[in-house]
Amino acid sequence: MTEEHEVLTTDEAAALLRVSTKTVLSLANSGALPGEKVGRAWRFLRSDVLSFERGTDSKRGRKGGDG
Repeated sequence: MTEEHEVLTTDEAAALLRVSTKTVLSLANSGALPGEKVGRAWRFLRSDVLSFERGTDSKRGRKGGDG
């Protein structure tokens, strides 16, 4: 598995972003941070978390937001 496709837990994503797990969950629930819910837990791609940190939308390759 390449680092780009590494799957992170909420705790790991929070550590990478240097924020609380509560903040990560809030961002995920609002759709601001891409992730998938697996049962009751969230999972995040490392590449998505890093793109969020840079302020880019990894799926579209541009700054976040709709425009």
